[in-house]
Amino acid sequence: MAAVVEYDGSGFAGWQSQSHCVTIQDHVQQALSFVAGHPVEAICAGRTDSGVHAIGQVIHFDTPVLRTPRAWVLGANTRLPPGIALQSAAAVGAGFHARHSAMRRTYRYYIVNRSARPALQRLRAAWMHRPLDAAAMHAAAQVLLGERDFSAFRSKECQSKTTVRRLHAATVSRHGDVICCEITANAFLHHMVRNIVGTLVEVQHGADPAASMAEILAGRDRQRAGATAPPAGLYLWRVDYADSHGVPAPLPGLLLPPLYGSGLH
Repeated sequence: MAAVVEYDGSGFAGWQSQSHCVTIQDHVQQALSFVAGHPVEAICAGRTDSGVHAIGQVIHFDTPVLRTPRAWVLGANTRLPPGIALQSAAAVGAGFHARHSAMRRTYRYYIVNRSARPALQRLRAAWMHRPLDAAAMHAAAQVLLGERDFSAFRSKECQSKTTVRRLHAATVSRHGDVICCEITANAFLHHMVRNIVGTLVEVQHGADPAASMAEILAGRDRQRAGATAPPAGLYLWRVDYADSHGVPAPLPGLLLPPLYGSGLH
């Protein structure tokens, strides 16, 4: 089975199960195990960190029991905390793997860019009071497209065997006092999106943001890139698979912006 999961990462220690704290994976597995009547292990498409949110996280789990997609969703949601919810479920082939079968992943990063700090959005977006130039940030992001070595944007805790990734798209746009950064790639390194956003914030005020970004990328040195952006602004937005897998599509409501009143569509 595969399912789409939505969650507010505030207050959780990320997706991955850990021995010293309760995580999103723990809650999801307990809820699915209740519905299945046996222990269930849930494998996700992307292991989000503490404080990071998801609109379209995809999971898969193995079970011999037969339940309708509606039963999986409604049953699991009765056992999940308010900040986590299954949105859809569907039977998939035995060869499907939420992580390894994914073709592309899309993350969005939201920044409230104004002098006054936000209250309602304090755990749903980053806040930066210094004026940001979204057009300059967008231009700088374009140098990252294609297959590149993203060592400059990799955390020291990253355990990936290769630092090469393929970026399919990167956009930065302003909607009132909200800036949205959207990045799509075949896969991401640990903290890669947050490090890219932090670097875009740094280079956007320079004389040639694109040239600065290209220099940082080519240098492959994390110390030359910008600070890691806060986790609250990051959302795993969408995961794309081949149609043949039959992965459930995100519900229409998942495509709405998470920042109410931002003017995003």
